[in-house]
Amino acid sequence: MRINILMESKETGERLYLTTKNRRNNPDRLELMKYSPKLRRRTLFTEVKK
Repeated sequence: MRINILMESKETGERLYLTTKNRRNNPDRLELMKYSPKLRRRTLFTEVKK
């Protein structure tokens, strides 16, 4: 079953991206490199609870 998750930047704390993940295949928190408009570069975004 796929669930919606919210991604938060570690450096700025902005919550920009909404994505999905399969909880059975990825039980731990998701970490992705995404673009941050505030910093104008790619930074690490991690999964947070809604």
